[in-house]
Amino acid sequence: MPWTTQTQMTERTKMMLEYVEGGYSVAALARRHSVSRKTAYKWIGRFEEEQWPGLQDRSRAPHNQRGAVSDEVEAQILALKSQWPLWGAPKVHFILQSLMDARSCPCESSVSNILRRHGLTKAPKPRRIRGPQAPMEYGKEPNQTWCADFKGWWRTQDGRRCDPLTITDASSRYLIRCQAFSESTATAMVQPVFIAAFREHGVPQAMRTDNGPPFASGGLCGLSKLSVWWLKQGIRLDRIEPGHPEQNGRHERMHRTLKEAIGAPARNLRAQQAVLDGFRHQYNEERPHEALGFGVPAAHYAASSRAWSEKLPGAIQYADDWESRRVRPSGQMKWRNHDVRISDALVGERIGLKPQADGVWEVFFGTMSLGIFDERKKRLQAHRKKEQLIAEPPVPDVIFGDSGLSPSLRSAQEPEPPKNHGLSCVNTPIHPPAQASKSVTHVLPRICHLCA
Repeated sequence: MPWTTQTQMTERTKMMLEYVEGGYSVAALARRHSVSRKTAYKWIGRFEEEQWPGLQDRSRAPHNQRGAVSDEVEAQILALKSQWPLWGAPKVHFILQSLMDARSCPCESSVSNILRRHGLTKAPKPRRIRGPQAPMEYGKEPNQTWCADFKGWWRTQDGRRCDPLTITDASSRYLIRCQAFSESTATAMVQPVFIAAFREHGVPQAMRTDNGPPFASGGLCGLSKLSVWWLKQGIRLDRIEPGHPEQNGRHERMHRTLKEAIGAPARNLRAQQAVLDGFRHQYNEERPHEALGFGVPAAHYAASSRAWSEKLPGAIQYADDWESRRVRPSGQMKWRNHDVRISDALVGERIGLKPQADGVWEVFFGTMSLGIFDERKKRLQAHRKKEQLIAEPPVPDVIFGDSGLSPSLRSAQEPEPPKNHGLSCVNTPIHPPAQASKSVTHVLPRICHLCA
């Protein structure tokens, strides 16, 4: 047989049975069960008041907690959560701090406990443990990098497809545009949205996108009509690696908030655009952002110093010792009675060929190297994708003019003092030499890869 287990509840029960039988005094009961008479009287008193349930242990928690949250403050927390149901405890606590005295405001953990007690929080999903991540080097200043992407599409109640184009400033997280498209997301449809954004906020230094259309293509260097147009505006292309959306994590995190906020699809595209406009205002003006010290993006964003120019960029002129060709409507260039495939995205644009060796040329569009052209093979060999992502961009001897720039853009591109990297680097735009007779209306910045 197993040993009989003796517990405190068992001993109390035995003592009360002996007390009820009346064969022992209180002092004798205390001696039999090895407790003090004070303890014996305590359990006898509870037994006489509550019978057998009185022998259970009672809670030792104090009846009144000095730092407990009052009912009024708890009601205020629930009201804030009702007003912004998608906000968690950190944001609700930040707003609560601005509404009441710091001494009487509960801490963030208390706010979280109140929301959890009322079933207003979601259990966090288990996350996979990742190794150390490299710091994000893009978007350290406003308008240094804009991020653009299409949110996953859905259908409105009338059956039309809705593809929202979103544009954000990487530094301030400011949502510049959130525009719904239907049926087509081609360059002809998307480009006017970027023009409107440039008119209102100026021109950024770089545009960070994925490798899908209309931002990129499967052609030469991933160029598309839209990315070529960005290059002509002096905007550097900053593409993430294929299959790595986390490299545009700031923008993707905004998409998660957008997905939670839009809820059920609207009845039509016009109503859906009204919902997107409301989200954009709330995201920029009201929602605190933890990465900004709980500030709103609108307080951290300012328009770019590079103003938008309505004048069309002119053709690019290359150095006299270079060869220059215009890309024909077939996407080819003519080279000594042979057609050489270039890219459909560069149709109508002028490219430059810099001599490298006998019969070998490096092909440029502006300051962007496209690859190596070998006369013997009659083929343009593009750079490897890894080189396009991490290699130092070569700087060609290209002649530009600035007659077509607006005064605000010219002032924004005034030469700055050289940055000493231990290299022969001057962080200034390229200006034509005094003896050059050619001038165009388009300027591309000449910046080394360490200054970019």
